[in-house]
Amino acid sequence: MSNAISSFNTPPHASEPTHTGAHTLTCDSTDLQLLAQLQTDASLSNAALAAKLGLSPATALRRVKRLVDAGMVERQVAILNTDAVRRIAGAGISAIVEVSLDQQGAEHLDAFEAMVCAHAGVQQCYRTSPGPDFCLVVQAADMPAYLTMAQTLFTAHANVRNVKAFFSLKRAKFSTAVALPAAV
Repeated sequence: MSNAISSFNTPPHASEPTHTGAHTLTCDSTDLQLLAQLQTDASLSNAALAAKLGLSPATALRRVKRLVDAGMVERQVAILNTDAVRRIAGAGISAIVEVSLDQQGAEHLDAFEAMVCAHAGVQQCYRTSPGPDFCLVVQAADMPAYLTMAQTLFTAHANVRNVKAFFSLKRAKFSTAVALPAAV
């Protein structure tokens, strides 16, 4: 087998096994290379993935299945080109929205989180501290569509104390990649 992850120059917590449900997983350098390749291009066939890493197709398939079963791969999606979709579907706007609630009890935070996460215009939702209770990344077709979303999510919600929206003028970087320890 390959070197264990604990042999890398990584923070101490990175060498700990990953606990997901009933599985405990220790990743080695081959696993990290597989994860890096999968998050770069999950559309590769198993044979192409195996060839890129110098593995047999059976070994690659077994290892990927183990990583997926352990919860290391959340899901596989197609990432759309925002600019190309906007050319077809309309202008589109993106905003980062800070939301502070009046009441921060667990039930109030959970209720607000569930409501915004169910809305199609909310792409990302983070509970934050200190500062606002939530930071959202939202998209809308145009400013009237954003206003409708804001009224639905923020104005009509009695527990919202403060909302600050920051509208994107240009997306300088976008990535879904998770930083992984360097495989040696």
